[in-house]
Amino acid sequence: MKIGALFIDESDIAESFVRASGPGGQNVNKVSTAVELRFDARRAAMPEDVGRRLTQLAGSRMTNDGVIVIFAQRFSSQIRNREDARERLAALILKAQETPRPRRATRPTLASKTRRLEAKGRRSVVKNLRKNSPED
Repeated sequence: MKIGALFIDESDIAESFVRASGPGGQNVNKVSTAVELRFDARRAAMPEDVGRRLTQLAGSRMTNDGVIVIFAQRFSSQIRNREDARERLAALILKAQETPRPRRATRPTLASKTRRLEAKGRRSVVKNLRKNSPED
């Protein structure tokens, strides 16, 4: 399976089919339409930086063993849920392949400094008016 510049081996992807929850009548009780896709990210051949970003992006979907688990039950068809899970995995890997632009430090403009100081001045006046109100 080719995703962007990477080639993912099918043996790194394991799929199991389970019964979906939610509405669906008798079909939900009889047919295993939901897909649990497991992708072993540590075994997959990918550059180190992509692996690090993938781990960060996966978040709670990644187990301690480095396996990404995607559960798809959006559709009532097993085939469509399988495609959905694979598309979500591909989107995750594509996002991890993007190298983030480095942040370039900038200085605040004179106008933004002036606006900040004017806002502070207005707020100060309001607070001083509250403080110095005549007592009963």
